[in-house]
Amino acid sequence: MTPILDIQSLSKNYGAVEILKEVNVAINPGDFLVLVGPSGCGKSTLLNCIAGLEPISGGSIRIGGRDMTQVSPKDRDIAMVFQSYALYPTMTVAKNITFGMKVRGIDAATQARKLAEVAQQLQIEPLLDRRPGQLSGGQRQRVAMGRALVRDPKLFLFDEPLSNLDAKLRVSMRSEIKKLHQNLGATMVYVTHDQIEAMTLATKIVVMKGGVVQQIGTPAEIYNHPANLFVADFMGSPAMNLIPARTQRAGSGIQIEIARPEGAPMVLQSPHSQDLPEDVILGLRPEDIAEAGFRSGASVQAAQCRIDLVEPAGADTYVVSELGGKQVTARLHAETKAQPGTLLDLAFDLGKVSFFAPDTGERLN
Repeated sequence: MTPILDIQSLSKNYGAVEILKEVNVAINPGDFLVLVGPSGCGKSTLLNCIAGLEPISGGSIRIGGRDMTQVSPKDRDIAMVFQSYALYPTMTVAKNITFGMKVRGIDAATQARKLAEVAQQLQIEPLLDRRPGQLSGGQRQRVAMGRALVRDPKLFLFDEPLSNLDAKLRVSMRSEIKKLHQNLGATMVYVTHDQIEAMTLATKIVVMKGGVVQQIGTPAEIYNHPANLFVADFMGSPAMNLIPARTQRAGSGIQIEIARPEGAPMVLQSPHSQDLPEDVILGLRPEDIAEAGFRSGASVQAAQCRIDLVEPAGADTYVVSELGGKQVTARLHAETKAQPGTLLDLAFDLGKVSFFAPDTGERLN
């Protein structure tokens, strides 16, 4: 299958400053690609390069098999939804949505049909005669999306479209965008700094830091097998626990030793068979540390930990303990009797462990 979007060795410089470095990404028709990373990582710049709003310094961008390096934004067959909505304040919602079609010379009957279709999809029929100033933030975002949807382009580009909305509305709009993707089968590229948004929406995620792609994969691959310490720490809420530990070969497996604030170190036996350096960073998600008795299996081992903090969170209760000099979070059931300052047996699922090199941060298993 020919990729609908194929970015090869892309670089972007502002003078001597490298903003994007050797970016390689390809997606197939119907994919939902999310570019995620902290502020300043280059994700919006990459989206602007795809759109043609920023010239590239090196490499190539192909859309639908066609090299777009010298092609103007209006001829790239894309539609973009901005963070700021970018609506015309003096036009009605209907005219905002159909304005682009009118400029391109599309006949009035087609404009009316397309408008009716997207208004129904986005449930904005009652708003068509209003102006943007009479709309809420969520309604304005729907109108901005409607203006993109009437285009039927090869690529939809979204630049942090939900960041101006309150938390509850963000969740609702996220669901709307996911439903739209499923119903349209459209190809979407979406920028966000919110890793929950990325995990929820994407079929493929690109994690970026400092203009460099850290990892590309499905949400499950990124979450369960982070390529390095940055991805492990950035993706997931609460974040993956990253615990300094020492390892040594023990029969067919590995013995893991983790320092505790007082007393002897915690010793666990891992089923992993590959050789590891003596010093490692052990990564384990909070949900892979449970109260002893609530998790079983050959890879699960229990050890006693002192509980420093208990945080009820509705369906779950998070407890915090110090291991390896780090605050380690475990996700327990809501009815746990855990109390701060007491000892509790916690079960560690060592089949889910990630090992990282302390010096490079790269994944070892």
